[in-house]
Amino acid sequence: MRVLAKDIAQTCRDKPGETVEVFGWVHRIRELGGITFVILRDRSGILQLVLSEAEGFDISDLTLESSVQVVGVPALNEKAPGGVELRGHKVEYIARSAPDLPYQVNADTGKIGLEAILDHRALSLRNPKIRAIFKVQSTIIEAFSQYLRGQDFTEIKTSKLVGGGTEGGAELFEVAYFDKKMYLAQSPQIYKQIMVASGLERVFEVAPAYRAEKHDTPRHLNEYVSLDVEMAFIESEQDLIDLEKGILSHIFIELARKNTADLALWHAQVPDAQAVCQAPIIPYEEALRIVNAESASGANKQKSRIFDINPEAERLLCDWALREKGTDLVFVNEFPRRYRPFYTYPLDSTRTMSFDALFRGLEITTGGRRQHDYQALLEVLPKFGLQEEAIAGYRAFQYGCPPHGGFAVGCERLTQKILGLNNVKEASLFPRDRKRIEP
Repeated sequence: MRVLAKDIAQTCRDKPGETVEVFGWVHRIRELGGITFVILRDRSGILQLVLSEAEGFDISDLTLESSVQVVGVPALNEKAPGGVELRGHKVEYIARSAPDLPYQVNADTGKIGLEAILDHRALSLRNPKIRAIFKVQSTIIEAFSQYLRGQDFTEIKTSKLVGGGTEGGAELFEVAYFDKKMYLAQSPQIYKQIMVASGLERVFEVAPAYRAEKHDTPRHLNEYVSLDVEMAFIESEQDLIDLEKGILSHIFIELARKNTADLALWHAQVPDAQAVCQAPIIPYEEALRIVNAESASGANKQKSRIFDINPEAERLLCDWALREKGTDLVFVNEFPRRYRPFYTYPLDSTRTMSFDALFRGLEITTGGRRQHDYQALLEVLPKFGLQEEAIAGYRAFQYGCPPHGGFAVGCERLTQKILGLNNVKEASLFPRDRKRIEP
């Protein structure tokens, strides 16, 4: 019966002298006299194998990254990884790897460029540190969904082929759809709102989103995973911020519980529930005052004034919050109407019930209360240069749509900031940007 690398030590203690079977990939090879030490890697971790010439082993054609089956007896050895090794009796080569690896799986990832990592994704994902990124991401998605189900939310799946954009300004990817033009969805925005109005009241979705924006920065992807939420019968964006705090707290708790080893590989820590709870909520204008005060002081001293919550402002706000509030999570609300889409609910003539969540210097969330009154939507359209045809999907709001709102968390951005990755592309299995369409 197969035993995973992580369970060998326990097996050795519980059943000393028992023969076991392991499967995995050859991670390292070290020859010492008539003995060869092989580090085997499987999905759970690594295990040291001891292969002796006296047992008849010929490892002359053993190559790194070959997949093997090994039968042997585990033995405690405090010098071995994990304090245990497997003394092999039989090795079977399942699939030999070509000797000229284009990517060195067992190398230090910090010394390999991002392009090489992405070009050879099938191999780079075998590196335990790189694979840990996606184990962390898996827990993020699981915990996000788990928390919302516990709050009586229903998971939905919406179409990614749409007739037009839900947000002004962002470009769309055009798709030939029989004899029509369609587009890849920027967001499930309108569908979430329709489902809220349908009577479900609380919905969420985990799905890809697409933005045809010509960015080439460490924080942008053209295809990303969006963690979307929408709920009915809210009063303001405060209800949504409270919900997001609950979601993030649960995600961080689950990561600390399930992914301790993965976080350790990146020397990463997650905030505790108290840090999330005490995250400040700062109105937009006040946030700008803080940003400019920070910008003008000490090591941050700059000559030019900051007029918007741009990437530099996001970094300064999170630095300020960590120093003054003990948390590097910040919510900025009451954004001016000129910076928000037409469907954002107004707080007054100049401000909206909207917000951004900033985490460790990066915006991870945009959201807010939506306008639920169809007539009010019609009245605001001219101010945004839109016609009634542009909001055909909102006609469902004529039939008793409740006050509602929602937000979306960028899964890759959250992963990036949790682990301290330099580029959001590292947090995407197969990233898409202006240049990369393979693998």
